[in-house]
Amino acid sequence: MLLRHDADGIATLTLNRPQSRNALSVGLMAALQAELDRIKADRAVKVVVLAAAGPGFCAGHDLREMRANPGRQAYEALFAQCSRLMLSIVTLPQLVIAKVHATAAAAGCQLVATCDLAIASSAAKFAVNGVNIGLFCSTPMVALTRAIPRKAAMHMLTTGAMIDAAQAQRLGLVNEVVAPEALDTATAALAATIAAKSPLALAVGKEAFYRQLELGLADAYTYAGEVMTRNMLARDAEAGIDAFLAKQPAPQWQGR
Repeated sequence: MLLRHDADGIATLTLNRPQSRNALSVGLMAALQAELDRIKADRAVKVVVLAAAGPGFCAGHDLREMRANPGRQAYEALFAQCSRLMLSIVTLPQLVIAKVHATAAAAGCQLVATCDLAIASSAAKFAVNGVNIGLFCSTPMVALTRAIPRKAAMHMLTTGAMIDAAQAQRLGLVNEVVAPEALDTATAALAATIAAKSPLALAVGKEAFYRQLELGLADAYTYAGEVMTRNMLARDAEAGIDAFLAKQPAPQWQGR
């Protein structure tokens, strides 16, 4: 259901329900949540790559499972579980890169929008297409509207239209689009670049990035100034600045 492979400070989590195009069943979300919880406390992991097996990246929620368990209580529990999962990605100290090789639809598109960075194959497609079956993608909308312009998000949400990888990049849903055969190499290169940075600086920066977005301009500057002050007092910053001034290679980061 979910595979994990660790190498060189990079944890790759692979959605592995290919027969259902990696639909987010209760079980798959629970497995992904458990691994994220473990990774959060694992200082050996510097970067997380979220990948998928089979012909699709993620088809969204498992509609068959949902219809087999109808009722308000079941639906509320499902969407609460999904929301917790998405928040866990945002609050994870490590950067999360979505490696999108194929179609990401509905909650699958939400998953991509939630990740900190995303690299897509030119064969990938994206949609929030619940409206096509009478179910507006309200929870995917939360991540989507924070990742792309409002009118573009509204168009996707109300038409259910599929967009290709090039358009997803233009809108800011993904950072980079590469040929299918280059996806592994491009993702590995980005992950390695980030993994080489100070884990403390990355964790501090990721938290500050999302928090300041919710603040007014003046409050954002006040908050960011406090964050930079704390960061400057850290050993990693002191060692990094001293190495830079002395024209020496970056030091071994201590993560504090």
